[in-house]
Amino acid sequence: MHLRTTVIRAFRILAVAEACSWAALLAGMYVKWIAGATEFGVQVAGPVHGALFIGYGIAALMLWRVQRWPFLVAVLAGASAIFPFATLLFERWAGRRGYLSAARTAEPSAALEPSRA
Repeated sequence: MHLRTTVIRAFRILAVAEACSWAALLAGMYVKWIAGATEFGVQVAGPVHGALFIGYGIAALMLWRVQRWPFLVAVLAGASAIFPFATLLFERWAGRRGYLSAARTAEPSAALEPSRA
């Protein structure tokens, strides 16, 4: 499998998993701080969310390089991991705009390059 396809697939999976881990962490925080029951949810979901957050960030940085994303797209990808469930929104947004397409060509078109003759 081509590196580009592998990284895109991993990014999409990590975007969903990171959002799910947000849900688990928020539920754990509710149980700990509001219900006052136990810290177990935070103790489990916290490290899982942290690992997925880092994985998502690494995948986003790899796509910035491999897909030659504009800097603003890379910043949006990183910022989306900070807000609960925003990685899902970014993944959909980027997919619709072709930033997650394995066929994406970031190279300038030959028709747009100045003639060298």
